[in-house]
Parts: sequence; structure tokens; C-alpha cells
Amino acid sequence: MKFTLLVAAAALTASAASAQTALPDTPILAGATPAPDCGNLYGLAGKAVCVSAPLAGIGALADAYVADLEGRGWIAAGGDDNRVVFVRRREGGGCDGLQMQAFYDTSKPAGPDATGYLGFGVIPGDVCAAGQPGAAAAPQQ
Repeated sequence: MKFTLLVAAAALTASAASAQTALPDTPILAGATPAPDCGNLYGLAGKAVCVSAPLAGIGALADAYVADLEGRGWIAAGGDDNRVVFVRRREGGGCDGLQMQAFYDTSKPAGPDATGYLGFGVIPGDVCAAGQPGAAAAPQQ
């Protein structure tokens, strides 16, 4: 699991360079606390928009963010155990991409006092463009 978290966090870091300006409307939902330093983990500070919550509740908070993003036109298009990739069609064609990554400090015990994080970062370019490395077509609605 540590390897999965590190790989996914690296992917979020690589794609989140403009997250602060691209995600100004990321709300702070009930149960979340703004975490601009992203827990000082994986080099995400200043590159991703992060929130924190007790680790035991991070799954429910992630579900709330999925519902919120879907309500704003984002479609969950993929991911894995700790990451969800979203796409949203652009009016002029193509798609924007966004990913949400759940993580915590794996150097500390994952007990009741542990803090979990959700990091949000944009996926640069047109994620629906044919031939773009890593591009995936948006699901039909």
C-alpha cells in the first residue's frame, strides 16, 4: 500500500503544478479542514489543493467530494483504491481533467489520532484528446 500511495502521490505532484489557480472553487466541505501544506507530504504543498480530516473519516469525506464534484459537472472516469480521476467536457470541445488523491503519513501509525488528506490537482491538457499520452475518453452521459 505504501508503494501505491507513493506512486499516486507522485502522479498528483506531476500533474498539479497549476492546482491553486485551476481549482479556486474547491469547497471546504463539512468535516474537512483546509491543509495548504498538504501535511508536508510528497512535495504537494503549493502544487495541490488539500484538505484534511481524521483518517477514520477520510473515506466518507472522499465520497462527499465525489458527490460535490459530480454535482458540478465532473464525471468520475477512473482511478484506483486511493485516487479518483474526473473529466468534464469543455464547451468548445475536449475535456478538463482533475484527480483526487487520498493519502496519509505512512511513517506514523494509522491509529485514531492519525490525519488523512485529500489532494486535488488538475491534469494538464485535453484529457480527451486522441493520441495524448495517458488520455482517456470521457464516458458518455
